[in-house]
Amino acid sequence: MTASAQRRRAAIELVLAALALAGAVWSALDVRSVVDVAPIIDGERATTSIAYDPPMLVLTLLLITGSAVLTILAVARWRRSGSAVEVVSA
Repeated sequence: MTASAQRRRAAIELVLAALALAGAVWSALDVRSVVDVAPIIDGERATTSIAYDPPMLVLTLLLITGSAVLTILAVARWRRSGSAVEVVSA
């Protein structure tokens, strides 16, 4: 692959990483919900608790992981596509 093709692919990977991160934020906002909890003893007032939706939590974690992997691959590809560094030994 040529250097320009490598950089184009790295740019595409960065765009996909940004989209995955946006999806992770979107799904993270829908992970938890407030639920009413019945009183334990008669005469007590009801309380609230936070319930987490497991499938949405897994989706959030997978999207964050995918975004991180794509970012690392894109940065590595971008750096490799640059001009070659000449190693000079003394």
